[in-house]
Amino acid sequence: MTLTPSPAIVIGIGNTFRSDDGVGIWVARRIREQLPDTVSVVEATGEAGALLEAWQGAAFVILIDAVRSGAAPGAIHRFDAPTERVQSISFPGSTHSLGVGEAIELARALNRLPPRLIIYGIEGGHFGPGEELSAAVARSAAEVAERILSEARSWATKVPI
Repeated sequence: MTLTPSPAIVIGIGNTFRSDDGVGIWVARRIREQLPDTVSVVEATGEAGALLEAWQGAAFVILIDAVRSGAAPGAIHRFDAPTERVQSISFPGSTHSLGVGEAIELARALNRLPPRLIIYGIEGGHFGPGEELSAAVARSAAEVAERILSEARSWATKVPI
């Protein structure tokens, strides 16, 4: 994956053929056309190396993925990665040995975390075959999309062109 660095990036993570696992992609697609030109949108599988490459050079990053923490399906988790660890959350989307959580900790160890990295994790309920989000996850995805639009618009006024 070769990308042109953007000062602000939204990264939707998931697999749209595994029901709730596709929530990050769903959110990214929903907001893509509504974001300022200074914000890029990327869809990713969650593989660690690809994530480090995707956010390289970005000042602001929002990452959205399905999670498993034991909370009710649709629960929304928000983390500020440079100041918080996300070890208590499982990111089920990656079929690779290193996924979202490992990418964040690897970037932290290599001093390659973006200055601002916000993670929205939406608690999934169903990760089996299917292309539809469960009802609770779909409601939360719409809420997260609105939160991200608001957050990204405030970034646009702070990001140099």
